[in-house]
Amino acid sequence: MPRALKILVIGMFINVTGASFLWPLNTIYIHNHLGKSLTVAGLVLMLNSGASVAGNLCGGFLFDKIGGFKSIMLGIAITLASLMGLVFFHDWPTYIVLLTIVGFGSGVVFPASYAMAGSVWPEGGRKAFNAIYVAQNAGVAVGSALGGVVASFSFSYVFLANAVLYLIFFFVVYFGFRNIQTGDASQTSVLDYDAVNSKAKFAALIILSGGYVLGWLAYSQWSTTIASYTQSIGISLSLYSVLWTVNGILIVLGQPLVSFVVKKWAESLKAQMAIGFIIFIVSFSMLLTAKQFPMFLAAMVILTIGEMLVWPAVPTIANQLAPKGKEGFYQGFVNSAATGGRMIGPLFGGVLVDHYGIKALVLSLLVLLLISIATTLLYDKRIKSAKETNKQASISS
Repeated sequence: MPRALKILVIGMFINVTGASFLWPLNTIYIHNHLGKSLTVAGLVLMLNSGASVAGNLCGGFLFDKIGGFKSIMLGIAITLASLMGLVFFHDWPTYIVLLTIVGFGSGVVFPASYAMAGSVWPEGGRKAFNAIYVAQNAGVAVGSALGGVVASFSFSYVFLANAVLYLIFFFVVYFGFRNIQTGDASQTSVLDYDAVNSKAKFAALIILSGGYVLGWLAYSQWSTTIASYTQSIGISLSLYSVLWTVNGILIVLGQPLVSFVVKKWAESLKAQMAIGFIIFIVSFSMLLTAKQFPMFLAAMVILTIGEMLVWPAVPTIANQLAPKGKEGFYQGFVNSAATGGRMIGPLFGGVLVDHYGIKALVLSLLVLLLISIATTLLYDKRIKSAKETNKQASISS
């Protein structure tokens, strides 16, 4: 692993640790502390995620134009200013405004970071993206564990811890990334390369991202509606935080298991994703009867195995599909898809739970995950057709 990627991994760990003090508790804070309904909480998180979608696209575009260092620094500056504001102003409705700005700033950071990972270690393939993924989830484990404990004293401390860690992230990036050259402003439009192949690859990216949206829509329920549901049936905030701690620890320690599964049954990224989504379905099916903490813990363990197969595969595929010089754009696109799922998820889940209950939500999610499996199996069909067309044209000529 190159030194530049190691620095990036450390930076993303610090970044996500800070963010994980707050994001798993957002719905609980809005619903239980600010006194708003789950639907309102969903709308607030939708604004945050909507801003992140814009940030994702902007971050990917900026990576291709001005490089990784400047793109990430811009995102950090925006986020840090907003987090400092949240330390002092976290009442309604200021909370909405600042959380939305945080969404945009952090949205700029992530695609630029993923594109940088692919640029500094192109021969690493899925290993580069998996390293970032593991670092992020190690941050989730540490941040969510500490966040639940800190929140039990005061939510004000949660906002402060988030801001302090993001400040550390600022210095890591400033001193660690400023000499790393990435991005190239001289590249042409994403569709200006080989007309047939580039359009087929972009279509594949769209189809892949469609399933990715639905996967994240389902996954986001664990930090929103399911989080609130666990509170309503008497599971404490500290126990709920343990779920995310287990999630992060498993992702860090479970990599040998994932390597075994990939080598044994899922050598292709497509198979890896399809198996992961099937595991998601098993996990969510358990929620239909879950009433006690051990059942939620078991469902989270199974969910984690699924996400270890799905989430790192998508940016890897995007990097493989991307024309040279447009890695940032493609990473921005798939990151915006993930954020779009997180944007729609809280509102979708909040409305269903408020009107029809948790079981109706879970059944709906199972249907959506079946669609994700279909998009995974079909996303590259047009690429294969384009290759066959090119092959026949070559033979004819």
